[in-house]
Amino acid sequence: MSKVTFNNKNAVFYSFLKSEVDNYFEKRQLKKTGNWKLFLKTAILLPSAIFLYIFLLAVDCPVIVLVLLSGLLGFILASIGFNIMHDACHGSYSSRKGVNEIFGLTMNALGGNAFIWKQKHNIIHHTYTNIDGMDDDIAKSPLIRQCSTQKWFPIHRIQHLYLPLVYSITTVAWTFVTDFMKYFSGKVVSTGIKNMNRREHVIFWISKFLTIGAYILVPLLLKGWFFWLLFFASMHLVFGLTLAFVFQLAHVVEHTEFEVATTDPKMIETEWAIYQLKTTSNFAMNNKIISWFVGGLNFQVEHHLFPRISHVHYPAISKIVRDACHVHGVPYHHFPSMQSAIISHFKFMKQLGKRPLATA
Repeated sequence: MSKVTFNNKNAVFYSFLKSEVDNYFEKRQLKKTGNWKLFLKTAILLPSAIFLYIFLLAVDCPVIVLVLLSGLLGFILASIGFNIMHDACHGSYSSRKGVNEIFGLTMNALGGNAFIWKQKHNIIHHTYTNIDGMDDDIAKSPLIRQCSTQKWFPIHRIQHLYLPLVYSITTVAWTFVTDFMKYFSGKVVSTGIKNMNRREHVIFWISKFLTIGAYILVPLLLKGWFFWLLFFASMHLVFGLTLAFVFQLAHVVEHTEFEVATTDPKMIETEWAIYQLKTTSNFAMNNKIISWFVGGLNFQVEHHLFPRISHVHYPAISKIVRDACHVHGVPYHHFPSMQSAIISHFKFMKQLGKRPLATA
């Protein structure tokens, strides 16, 4: 795959915006990393997940209670990913590198791998957002078509109907399939995974074995196959749906733009920051409950512009970003509610499911 670059020679917008945001933190003498709000979330979410896991294994619950509590565990695991893992892996949880590395390993406890996540998400997704052929978040698939440059298959006509089913297996696929595909191929889509040393290889295998032990072997041995099936399916159903929808609402909705990488070198004729604004959208910015649980990822615009600033600061700096966009005539995509963003996502996916005229 050829190299994709951005025309940053005259990056007036981002220089202005960065100066305004830096000034905000300097005036208030605030650190850009997490504060007590993030640490309180950590003190609530991590013990809650551990308690629920132990409770489900220790107490015999009616089937409906088992299903509901397992689903709740899946939701809490997703919130741990949004709030703790995401900030830590971006280096914005704490100003101390060691603290970020420790809490970044919550990714491994969720079933994934922090090192591969950083390659896939921090480096590739944040640089090449919505670029078909490079961004793993819109990787080609025969099941779902996420942009107009991807190959159309007849099944895509009804993709808007079965999307929840595909999304529900997101975390199972990521834990037991796609992580291994990336590990053995040494690639994320077309970009090579770099600097995976012996320590990271050891962590990869140990954490995968621990995942199998914690979520499969221990429940099977202690409670039997019927309990395990309900526990595992309910947990991952909610876990996968929650993760997939939150991430999809950030980029795969109406009005966001896409590019495609080809075999030829590609120059995107705009500065990187403006490209991020064209490809990213916010939702439910005034809903504090949603903001709390999704780790500020409903402020995806701010996150893509300032990934090393903790999400606890996004509501405040969003005002600065919106004003800068208005002054410079740059788009600022957002939906007033999560519901409106979900509707937009389904409408967009339904439109992409139609057979392209070129193949008619």
